[in-house]
This record gives sequence, structure tokens and C-alpha cells, in this order.
Amino acid sequence: MPGVPHLNRFVHTIALSVLALALAPAQAEAASPKRVAKKESTSIVKKARVTRTYAAAPRPRSVVRLAPAKPSFGQLAGLHSTQDDLELKSSVALVIDQDKNEILLRKNDSAVLPIASITKLMTGLVISEAKLPMDEQITITQDDVDTEKGSSSRLRVGTTLSRGELMHLALMSSENRAAHALGRTYPGGLNAFVEAMNQRAQLLGMNDTKYVEPTGLSSRNQSSAQDLARLVVVAAQDSMLSELSTSTGAAVEVGRRTLQFGNTNRLVKNPNWEIALQKTGYISEAGQCLVMQAKVAGRKLVMVFLDSAGKLSRIGDAERVRRWVETHSPTGVPLPTTGGNTVIRQVSG
Repeated sequence: MPGVPHLNRFVHTIALSVLALALAPAQAEAASPKRVAKKESTSIVKKARVTRTYAAAPRPRSVVRLAPAKPSFGQLAGLHSTQDDLELKSSVALVIDQDKNEILLRKNDSAVLPIASITKLMTGLVISEAKLPMDEQITITQDDVDTEKGSSSRLRVGTTLSRGELMHLALMSSENRAAHALGRTYPGGLNAFVEAMNQRAQLLGMNDTKYVEPTGLSSRNQSSAQDLARLVVVAAQDSMLSELSTSTGAAVEVGRRTLQFGNTNRLVKNPNWEIALQKTGYISEAGQCLVMQAKVAGRKLVMVFLDSAGKLSRIGDAERVRRWVETHSPTGVPLPTTGGNTVIRQVSG
């Protein structure tokens, strides 16, 4: 038939067009991720370029000014300039052979300085001698929260522990809320407790000592090395204070949690030391402090280190004294006394 070939070609063309239209959406869908990926890739590259450009561009220099470290009262008084043969880092030191009542080392031992958490030894002594029930439950309240230094505590408001547990944490881990709660729940309240602390100090002949609260956070809690040596001797005779202060650790159940506490004095775990009583302390006004009764080379020694300059220096000073005593004890040669004539009745700040 004339014209049929042309008709066939026309139909074939129409069929191909229809097929192409049918396949177009699928092809477009298949091609879509590639285009999106390309766009995303381009976007990432642009972002990377922007980032690199920003990083390479000079930034304005910001000057960070750190607040200078607050000097301790001992530094303000110039006590750190006192030299000694053992090169102690503590500006105040006193070492006594308790059995012989012999002073082996003294350095600015009359200076009256803040004593930080050494305060808690008197807190523990007053509570122990009051014979209060150690199983009585005491709840931490908002009154026990530190407003003096803003220090933190793992004992949340509402935590309830026994008086014995609070004593343990105060003496071993220097827990401030525990110590404050002990004073707050003393018969007559906190004021009566602070008064009892000062009365006990007077009975011990601690005439240079004053307490205003039971934790040591206040720099107005002050004493001298001579006075603290008296306190250490008496406190070491209290079996509860001796045991709790030298405990290496404790687990305390608080609600559904178990809190682990450790001793603030690493020497209690040191096999080279035989410690019967100890307490550490620190606030910026007091520096690093440490008191102990320990047996060294067969001698019962009372050691007091106040206003030590570095975080570990109080431990280093104790180690220096121990090595000196172990080396010289067989010869009976006493330790050199330094700064024994330095008398500072009160250092204000």
C-alpha cells in the first residue's frame, strides 16, 4: 500500500516517545541521589573552604588575666623567709619526742596562724568526750552548706547518716558538712558547741587558740604549733579519734548510692609510716597543714607542719623529718632547731 512505510515509521516514533516518557520518572529518580550527593558534596566543600579560610584568618587576641593566688597569713608575715637545715617548705614546724618531752625541731612555732581543717581534731574531741550516741541519725540541712568558701560536698542536703559516720568522714576525709552537722546537733546548738571547743582548748593550755566554727573553713580559727602539739597528744589518747583519723577509706550508703571516701593523708597507706593520729588541712589563708603522732625509729613523735607552700610539700616535710630521725636517732644527736626565738603572737589578715 502506498505510504505504508512512512506510516510505520511514524507509529514507531510515537511508540518510542511514549516509552521515553514512561521511563523518564524512573531515570529522574535514579539520577536524583547523584545530583543531591553532588550538591551536598559541593556544600561540604564550600563549608570546609569557609572553615579553612576562617581558621587561617588572624583572630583578635584575647588577654586572659588570672587572679593572683591569695597569699597565706604566713607569707604576709614573712615567715617563709625563715631558713632551716632540713629545707622544710612549711613556714611553721614543730617536732617533739613525746615520751622524752624533748623538742627535736622548732621553726616559728609560736606564730599564730589559721589552721584550716586541723580544726576538726577539736571538733572530734569535743564530740567524743560528750559521749553522745554514735548511732543517732543526723540529717544534713541547708545550714551545713558552706557559705564561707563556697566549697562543694558529696553529702547532699537531705542526706541522713549516723553521728559515728559523720565523725568518720570529718576526721578521715575532712568532710565539711559532716563536721558542721556534728556541731549543729550538739546539745545547745552550734554556739554552744563552739564555746565548748574554746573551753576545751583553754583546759589544754592552748592559750593562743581560738575557734569560731567547727570545720576550719574560717580563717578566724587560729592556733600555734605549740598549742596544736598539745591537742595532738590528747587526741591520740582517744581510741575513736585515733582509729577514724587513720582509716584508709570508707563506703557510705546514701539512699540508693554507695559513696566511697578516702583519707586526705596519703601517708596512712605508706608502709614506712606507723601513724596513730593525723589530720590535714587547707585554705588559702592557712596554706597546706598537717599534724600527726607517729612512731619513727622507735620514738613517738608529735609533728606539726603549718603554712606549707605546695600541695604535696607538707608530706615532703614529714618525709624529710622521718629520714633525718631514722639516720640520726642511734647517735642521739638532736635535730637542729631553727626559728625558736621567733615569737609572733598574732598575725592578722
